[in-house]
Amino acid sequence: MYHTIVVGAGVSGLMAANAASQNNRKVLLIEKNKNPGRKLLISGGGRCNVTNRLPYEEIIRHIPGNGKFLYGPFSTFDNESIISFIESAGVLLKEEDHGRMFPVSDRAKDVLDVFTDALHHNNVEVRFNTEVRELLAEDGRVSGVRLADGTEPSAENVIITTGGRSVPHTGSTGDGHRFASSLGHTVTELFPTEVPILSDEPFIKNGSLKGLSVHDVALSVLKKNGKPKITHRMDMIFTHFGISGPAALRCSQFIYKEQKSQKKREIGMSIDFYPDMTPGELKDRTAREIAWNRDKSLKNILKGQLQERLVVLILEKLNIDGGVSGHHISTRDLETIINFLKNFTFTVNGTQSIEKAFVTGGGVSLKEITPRTMESRLIGGLYFAGEVLDIHGYTGGYNITSALVTGYVAGNSANGRIT
Repeated sequence: MYHTIVVGAGVSGLMAANAASQNNRKVLLIEKNKNPGRKLLISGGGRCNVTNRLPYEEIIRHIPGNGKFLYGPFSTFDNESIISFIESAGVLLKEEDHGRMFPVSDRAKDVLDVFTDALHHNNVEVRFNTEVRELLAEDGRVSGVRLADGTEPSAENVIITTGGRSVPHTGSTGDGHRFASSLGHTVTELFPTEVPILSDEPFIKNGSLKGLSVHDVALSVLKKNGKPKITHRMDMIFTHFGISGPAALRCSQFIYKEQKSQKKREIGMSIDFYPDMTPGELKDRTAREIAWNRDKSLKNILKGQLQERLVVLILEKLNIDGGVSGHHISTRDLETIINFLKNFTFTVNGTQSIEKAFVTGGGVSLKEITPRTMESRLIGGLYFAGEVLDIHGYTGGYNITSALVTGYVAGNSANGRIT
């Protein structure tokens, strides 16, 4: 008989088991992989972007998938608490751009060791290569789990921290959603977020821009009326299947949402290659470039501002003769080029699969979770934390913050719960 069983030894489960095991509580942590924290070890390119130091409001804004739910958990444990927890164990952190926090050593394993050392210190029993098949409950209360070998460890509390369905080789294969559904919980539709976007546009299919990176552009997902649903200003890259890079990844979840809203497969997107300039300012600058280089061809003039493959695409799509000299460029052609650079519109038809996404959208409905404790409103003693929940944010330390905060609150709540 355990006080608490934690299912899933990802980052949220590690934190939950640590919090639940305070005050000599007997805790069992179950993991179907042969080792813990597999997704943590690959996060931040192997450096582990362990949290973000921006103010609450900014963190919430960067978690567009139900981020406001975290106000409740934040009142108990927050991003500064995460930093204190890790640094108090001797692993110093450093702040990089946009508030991202990394270990000074740039080694994700140093962060993982903080958690595993804490579990060892708190005498948490950990079982690897062990699969949970079913949650057990009696009279509206959780009572334990059934394992693949048929044994049934019992517990007063069970915390589900099995992740979503993204990056399945780390063990996130949707088990927690199955467990939740089996006990009457609602699991909202799952979809990929932070994932490359697909397009069948001719310039994508023929590979003319394949591998071309553009920096600091404003990429927008368009609503049915052609106005932006969301805009992200970051770098992006054209690929053989569509677009990728930071701006595209952040826009990806809104492709799914607009497909649902518009009830159609093809969704419009647009790129502003010069977000710091108004159309008038860009026109004046380009006109000056033309005036200074009147003996050059239009193509060569534009190559002074843009990458050659992009110039070729612009001239082809706009049916403008790139060989004409600066002396003979018409005002109409100039305005057409400026419009393209400020509002290049194209269509996309979805994203890569949820298995290829960095983050899972959707999950256990938050309407059925108490935010200050992370306990189920339907089954007593059952808690959920991390990516198994219907919470998803952008990359940059926001998802791991959500996982650690909800994991701590679930474990802490279970720790203090007396049946």
